[in-house]
Amino acid sequence: MAAPDDSRVPRRPGLLGRQFRRVSGPIKESRGLPRVVLWIGTAITGMWVLVAIFAPWIAPYGYAQYQTAAGERFPKHLPPNMDHLLGTTVQSTDVFSRIIWGARTEVEVVILAVLFSLAIGLPVGLISGFKGGWLDRVLVLIMDALFAFPYLLLAIVIAFLLSDVLASGVLTAAIAISVVYVPQYFRVVRNHTISVREEPFVEAARAMGARPRWIVTKYVFANVVQSVPVVATLNAADSILTLAGLGFLGYGIQPTQGAEWGYDLQRAIADAGAGIWWTGLFPGIAIVSLVTGLTLLGEGLNDVLNPLLRPRRTEPVKFPDKQDDGAETGRTQPEQRGKS
Repeated sequence: MAAPDDSRVPRRPGLLGRQFRRVSGPIKESRGLPRVVLWIGTAITGMWVLVAIFAPWIAPYGYAQYQTAAGERFPKHLPPNMDHLLGTTVQSTDVFSRIIWGARTEVEVVILAVLFSLAIGLPVGLISGFKGGWLDRVLVLIMDALFAFPYLLLAIVIAFLLSDVLASGVLTAAIAISVVYVPQYFRVVRNHTISVREEPFVEAARAMGARPRWIVTKYVFANVVQSVPVVATLNAADSILTLAGLGFLGYGIQPTQGAEWGYDLQRAIADAGAGIWWTGLFPGIAIVSLVTGLTLLGEGLNDVLNPLLRPRRTEPVKFPDKQDDGAETGRTQPEQRGKS
């Protein structure tokens, strides 16, 4: 007896495939302004991500390079020209190269900060919302205490405490920023978990004898994780400003470890009074551009994925009219009245 042909049997998509279809479906069906906002934010953010990936090939010089290969030092405060497209700084570094290398630093810190925040806030919020009781009260108290601190002050304290252990690098900045945003992920996930755990399908799973771990991973997580991409995108935009604030105050990335736009703005304060505008203008434009792109991306995702805000495509419904003898005609109701 021949074995059945498995190639004709449709395979069910896995968990990741189902989640991807659940997220991509509303994006494909989106219409109007939310779709435009989403794609504009995606284009701006994608542009900076590509710049960060190909920074070694785009930047003409290194982020701390101040002289040519022949040993000649770049002029200080040189205006934009053909050799230095965006001019030079007081340290004789190329502004364009520092912006390109700074994009890589910003993207690295944002990705690490979002991953660290998700790795802590998502499981802790799930456990707190599903278990409840004294554990939930303790975790809520801790997260509210962290949330009560000003986010920039908390990031400065964490960066200062870790500077002696990890030095002031990308990892230190990412950890300092992630501590700030863990309470936000915790709140969103916990509140959503509390509402999902009372749904009938969760009660049915309990009645069938399913273990709590299976219920959380199989049913609760799939419904809670839908709100995470929007929060992660908006927090990524906010983390750019936090990193720029740390660099502006001197607690971010050190100039010998990487280029950072907030540090460049701090060094450009003295230049602004002397009429040297290019050292501070272009890093500021880079910060505003990336923050705007991430914000538009987050707002677009919120409008598209939220069923209460998502606009749906509607088509007019035409009902066929009938003549006196009961036969259907293609005329509209006003035309029939005019004929009669």
